Amino acid sequence: MCGITACIGTDESVDSLLDGLRRLEYRGYDSAGIAVKNQAGISLTKRVGEVSELVGAVERDPIDGTFGIGHTRWATHGGVTDNNAHPHTDESGRIAVVHNGIITNYQSLRSELESNGHKFESETDTEVVPHLIEENLRDGATPEEAFRAAVGRLNGTYALASIIGDEEAIFATRSGSPLVLGVGEGEYFLASDVPAFIQHTDQVVYLHDGDFIIARPSGYEVTDSGGRPVDRPLKYIEWDPETATKGGYEHFMYKEINEQPGSLRRTIHGRLNALSGGVELEEFPPGTFSDVEQVHIVGMGTSHHAGMFAASLLSERGIPAYAFMSGEYAVIKPPVTENTLVIAVTQSGETADTLDAIRRARAAGARTLALTNVVGSSITRECDDELLIRAGPEIGVAATKTFSSQVTALMLLTERFVEDITGNKSGVARDVMDSLARLPGDVQEVLDTSNAREIAEEYQDSDSYFFIGRGLAHPVALEGALKFKEISYEHAEGFAASELKHGPLALVTPMTPVFAIFTGFEDEATLSNMKEVQARGAPVVAITSDPDGEIAEFADHVLTIPETHPDVAGITANIQLQLVAYHAAKLLDRPIDKPRNLAKCVTVE
Repeated sequence: MCGITACIGTDESVDSLLDGLRRLEYRGYDSAGIAVKNQAGISLTKRVGEVSELVGAVERDPIDGTFGIGHTRWATHGGVTDNNAHPHTDESGRIAVVHNGIITNYQSLRSELESNGHKFESETDTEVVPHLIEENLRDGATPEEAFRAAVGRLNGTYALASIIGDEEAIFATRSGSPLVLGVGEGEYFLASDVPAFIQHTDQVVYLHDGDFIIARPSGYEVTDSGGRPVDRPLKYIEWDPETATKGGYEHFMYKEINEQPGSLRRTIHGRLNALSGGVELEEFPPGTFSDVEQVHIVGMGTSHHAGMFAASLLSERGIPAYAFMSGEYAVIKPPVTENTLVIAVTQSGETADTLDAIRRARAAGARTLALTNVVGSSITRECDDELLIRAGPEIGVAATKTFSSQVTALMLLTERFVEDITGNKSGVARDVMDSLARLPGDVQEVLDTSNAREIAEEYQDSDSYFFIGRGLAHPVALEGALKFKEISYEHAEGFAASELKHGPLALVTPMTPVFAIFTGFEDEATLSNMKEVQARGAPVVAITSDPDGEIAEFADHVLTIPETHPDVAGITANIQLQLVAYHAAKLLDRPIDKPRNLAKCVTVE
């Protein structure tokens, strides 16, 4: 893995491929390369490092072609070297392939091919594919037959794109890894994600697992593994190309933090009745969830924290709910029945662990629901139902606006569950809904008044950073720590405030600032924990809506949030913590949008 791009029918294929790779940089990678077809054959350039290294190599030694494929790699098999970078070719150099995913039987295939005289240049699993195609061509197969037969030998997950011999076509397929087709006027694009080609076209075809596609200058065709045509609808993307650019901001992450008032308005729009305070989900009319007896929420990283938030909300409202890391769901094997609803929370809709968890839940008879940001993603096809968070494209690896939109969408779902399952339409729910309606404005207030930069400057030389909270503030503390560590590379940990005296307090020193989150729930107990760490010399930054009260009196610094319902306060508190993480990373001159070793979309387990 991590990013595929391809184009055919364009006037400037090299420029289009390089631009597509630039727009996929947010996915995380360690090397990049392109291969283009011209009269002399296939011209190939690939380099370790950033796409800029590849661009420089192409500028020094220009290549051209009428169509081609490109790739940003995140190493899974073999070290980070030019030889291991994609695209990979056969021995003749007439076949080039790019691949996302993992081919689990590559070693046996490689041994078989080597026994037949094939010589390999890399340590990757991907290189078996062009050699398999070459072998099939030698046996008299057409390029399409050779590609299909090679894919038929593969086990594992993959999105593949290939150029073969003199055929003026791009051959591609997917199984467990995303691939989308962009349809322009006489030009066609393939990519792992829409931003790679959004500046060229807003018309897309989402491919399903098992789909094969052949794109030519004259058009494209989608078939199944047996060669039978399949109908995949053409859809329109509502993103303006500007949304996939920085728009004057220094980093995508900072832009996306500042986009949250707008993304939250989209999440809420049409789903809240301002007069009644009730929830109106077009996707789920009243009574949809009346037979649900328990809820499991699966997700990884930020999505897991959003799931923890929702599970706590549901439990408070009398509905049994549990949050699981998707990657542990198969290990824990929680009991499910036909009255269990399993909610998959995933920004991309392609997270491998979460897809696996959903498949296991469905196999056990559970009902499933996808909560995602991406129309047509794999998770929407795997689940019985879907609810889009409508956050818009998120390019920065560190999730920001998608977390706040995930939590908000889950709060709306929670209210629908409560109405359907318990029949309870309490005044408390009305207060929550009113606070949600004010949320975009409250977030804008935080963005306009935050002193997060000053806090980051004050504590930039600390040894570690701790984040604490109770109830719904606990997942917010975990998310605050995650944001801090993933973009600043500094050690940060989140804890339930009640956990401090059971171990973590041993780590507290004057060089470990503690961020304490106060939401109006059990604030007195959290204040007691704050005093505990201060007694050990640790400075405390309080996140609170009362900058003049007792909490602020005892805190060393305060990050203020608007007064709101305790169930909603965690969202605005999280915005302050996102800003602290961003400014801390900027002070340290970290690559904020592309933190090392991380990828935006994790499509392998």
